[in-house]
Amino acid sequence: MKLATYKDGSRDGQLVVVARDLGSAHYATGIATRLQQVLDDWNFISPQLEELSQNLNHGKTRHAFAFDPALCMAPLPRAYQWASGSAFINHLELLHKARGAELPPDLQTEPLMAQQGSDDFLGPRDDIVCASEDWGIDFEGEIAVITGDVAIGASPHQTIDSVRLLMLANDVALRELMPAELARGMGFCQSKPAAAFSPVAVTPDELGAAWQGGRVQLGLQSTWNRKTVGLCDAGPEMNFHFGQLIAHLAKTRNLRAGSIIGSGPVSNKDWARGYSCIAEKRAIEMLEGGDAKTPYLRYGDTIRIEMKGGDGHSLFGAIEQRVAALARP
Repeated sequence: MKLATYKDGSRDGQLVVVARDLGSAHYATGIATRLQQVLDDWNFISPQLEELSQNLNHGKTRHAFAFDPALCMAPLPRAYQWASGSAFINHLELLHKARGAELPPDLQTEPLMAQQGSDDFLGPRDDIVCASEDWGIDFEGEIAVITGDVAIGASPHQTIDSVRLLMLANDVALRELMPAELARGMGFCQSKPAAAFSPVAVTPDELGAAWQGGRVQLGLQSTWNRKTVGLCDAGPEMNFHFGQLIAHLAKTRNLRAGSIIGSGPVSNKDWARGYSCIAEKRAIEMLEGGDAKTPYLRYGDTIRIEMKGGDGHSLFGAIEQRVAALARP
């Protein structure tokens, strides 16, 4: 099934069930009003939503309406936890080599992961608001999962079963703020503003055969100012699958239902596939013997992130955002 959260003036929005083709939707009123409520009582509530989903897909609901992504908040507008990994080692290798930095010695065996702000997410059509273009505004096209409860010390095999929903993410980064923050030894804070998520979150069964071994075997398309700059394969080169990412986070703590874990930018060794973040393009330019010429995002720029299934139809709907200046009082 596919779930979304409509804006209703509240912080958590109104839960809706969305048809498989993203053409129609139905309020989940009477079953659940918020997605966190569903995640907290998944085994009881999700079968009821699944029944509504099936009826919606077969045109058997009386109060369906046209689905509008512009009315969506993030599927989970705020979460107990949001952590983004770097599951695609090629991304790390490019950025480290370009600046002449040493790679972590355990890069092949231990995923890197950063804890990020989860109290305020952006909807799929919300602007990326930034106070300065000089901060190096970048997009990061990722896949993310929402988990159920995960026990401390759970294995990767066990944690795969905790994946409740998948969605796309634009994990916005402010590249020019990162070096100073990293040099202070405490990781990202100001350089990682609010992330945006796709209009809908989907259960793993909606992906069919594309969901294999904790990876999504499909391409992620990134479009910058209406020009496709990336069509990266999200499957084979994901060095750490989602079971491993979740287990890494749960090594020393319990995870509660509603935790979100991201894959990091989808990245391929074949540069012809393009990129899922501008930092990679700039790194490639440097490695090819020149300077980084590609600019970061500017005010008025647009970014679109989308993933299509084998039938050519959008699975999660598209993230479509514009970069805007912060309006100061």
